[in-house]
Amino acid sequence: MAAFFRSKWSTVGRSLSGSLSNISDGLLRSSDEVMQKMTSNILLHQQRTFIQMRTKLKCVDNSGAKKVMCIQPLKGKKGARLGDTIIASVKEAQPRGKVKKGDVVYGVVVRAAMQRGRCDGSEIKFDDNAVVLVNKQGEPIGTRVFGPVPHELRKKKHLKILTLAEHIA
Repeated sequence: MAAFFRSKWSTVGRSLSGSLSNISDGLLRSSDEVMQKMTSNILLHQQRTFIQMRTKLKCVDNSGAKKVMCIQPLKGKKGARLGDTIIASVKEAQPRGKVKKGDVVYGVVVRAAMQRGRCDGSEIKFDDNAVVLVNKQGEPIGTRVFGPVPHELRKKKHLKILTLAEHIA
């Protein structure tokens, strides 16, 4: 009799634990799917912030630099926005350019991924963060500026960059 109960309960226990494990596997699979959906949504709606220390930016002039890293924004506690000047270090450079890798340079932010409101109520934001290298007087080092440049630079007194730009957004 005891053997019968033991075998009966063991099979019941096995069937219960098996069904519980199947349910928990289903929960785990569904929770994994939920986590993947949440992370994909987070990546789609990524927070766009100021250009701050250690932000990597694309250089969009022909000064010889390809990528720069922000060392310090010169205005504001939070960071730099469109038209602000930053101090940057050249991380990648073209050979035989005006600037070399490791040089510390000044730059004006001409494209920022963070949106900025305009006077007419519209907002502007770009896909990337980009900078034009300038000297201490604010004159561009390069002679050409590639890609769109916002007309907000006019208010910040960067008219020379606007005249060199291909397209004003």
